[in-house]
Amino acid sequence: MSENSLLSRLDGLDGRFEEVATLITDPAVIADQQRYVRLTKEYRDLERILEATRRYRALLDSIDEAKTLLAEETDEEMRQMAREELEKASAKLPESEEEIKLLLIPADPDDAKNAIVEIRGGTGGDEAALFAGDLFRMYQKYAESKGWQLAVSSFSEGAAGGYKEIIFTLTGDGVYGTMKYESGVHRVQRVPATETQGRVHTSAATVAVLPEAQEFDVEIHEGEIKWDTFRSGGAGGQNVNKVESGVRLRYNWKNPNTGVVEEILIECTETRDQPKNKERALARLRTFIYDKEHQKYLDDIASKRKTMVSTGDRSAKIRTYNFPQGRMTDHRINFTLYNLAAFMDGDIQECIDRLIVAENAEKLKASEL
Repeated sequence: MSENSLLSRLDGLDGRFEEVATLITDPAVIADQQRYVRLTKEYRDLERILEATRRYRALLDSIDEAKTLLAEETDEEMRQMAREELEKASAKLPESEEEIKLLLIPADPDDAKNAIVEIRGGTGGDEAALFAGDLFRMYQKYAESKGWQLAVSSFSEGAAGGYKEIIFTLTGDGVYGTMKYESGVHRVQRVPATETQGRVHTSAATVAVLPEAQEFDVEIHEGEIKWDTFRSGGAGGQNVNKVESGVRLRYNWKNPNTGVVEEILIECTETRDQPKNKERALARLRTFIYDKEHQKYLDDIASKRKTMVSTGDRSAKIRTYNFPQGRMTDHRINFTLYNLAAFMDGDIQECIDRLIVAENAEKLKASEL
């Protein structure tokens, strides 16, 4: 895209920014939470685009000024300064253009949300459960490095350790936009602790990352929810034995895509406080329904691209962890690194960064910017 055509895409954004800035201070808009949240997000997005545009225009001005000096100035020292300024500004221009093009592509509306992560041991029995536990610890370490809060909603331990299933919520800035790249089948190749002959086994665990739904994202008839309570079990002393703090909800939901009524069952034993567990079970119910209804949107996006880095088929194998060779391979972008120990210790940012770059390249190609 040429400079002039790129600038033409930016025409009118200043006016819209001022309009949105006025709207988000309007009491009527503030009272409509759904509209207010949508407009505040648009305000932040426009602010980022306009800041990038100011930097881009400043570079164009620097280039024009340097060219004018070179055409008119006779003093060699001034001409040398102009050449250096021209070279510096010209080198920065492509990066600035790329930044604006990416900002002009509509972002996934869910990227700013918190995430609910579900890890389940797949093929491989006890070893798959152990690997699911390793993945949970990997994400736990990664969340700590990002300053995110992690809260476990429910889990089922494996017979030899690890987890048959574990569900947790990650809370922080732009969690889903980062963690969505982890959805899919994770395959592990290693010698299990139970293997006496040193043979390498292949096992798998599935990871599903869902955007945490807000109250206004889905419609739930709370009067139709059936609640049960039970004793949480596990560590916690006398409180666990005497107080029914665990909650279980049942809700009949009609799938708009199939027309079939499905019973949704959710349990939460996250805290010793029953009202808090109810609140968190409701949050999971909203997220479950939102994810089901949102899947068509994701499928439509996937059908428009040759590859889908972030939201592809959750049954697709996305990554292999080879312990004998100390190797991790992400099959979506053919990226391999040989520092598996650090990766399993939560150092996964480089891989995620490469996935983001690959998806952005797809977006730019699809948008023809």
